[in-house]
Amino acid sequence: MIEELIRKNRSYRRFHEDFEITTDVLRRLIDLARFSASASNLQPLKYIISNDKQKNALIFPHLGWAGYLKDWPGPAEGEKPSAYIIILGDTSVSKTFNYDFGVAAQSILLGATENGLGGCMVGTIKKKELAEALNIPGFFEILLVIALGKPAEQVVIESVRADGDIRYWRDDEQVHHVPKRSLDDIIIS
Repeated sequence: MIEELIRKNRSYRRFHEDFEITTDVLRRLIDLARFSASASNLQPLKYIISNDKQKNALIFPHLGWAGYLKDWPGPAEGEKPSAYIIILGDTSVSKTFNYDFGVAAQSILLGATENGLGGCMVGTIKKKELAEALNIPGFFEILLVIALGKPAEQVVIESVRADGDIRYWRDDEQVHHVPKRSLDDIIIS
């Protein structure tokens, strides 16, 4: 059921790094994105996949992991993603990418969740450095990186507290808490 998939699809940032995600699985996830909506049906998105430890090691240092967790530099050894999908905008097809990459990323992550995986859309990217590390041609714009793996953390959804603070946080047991506004707070009558 779609509601169950959406509720299970959280931003996981710690993984069982040794869990292998095959190229076939990554291709199937991108195929879900391929069938997703695209503004004017231009389909300007392209993808780089990585499930190789050496290539993953080139990607990892160019990503920021959790802005609200100031004392956490990101996943430790053994907790890093076992795969990545980098979403690119092909400027030879279009100069703007509107919301295509958000729709594509959500489709990929819902597919990952359905397959017992977890992921995180990473928007904090050292784009120039990543492009150089992977030799990405200049006519591609790096839009988003999706980190994927078998989750090694628990993520709990809770209500926004009375003070209105929406920042996610970790408790002493390293459970990741994500406050969400109530339905009544987001619907304007």
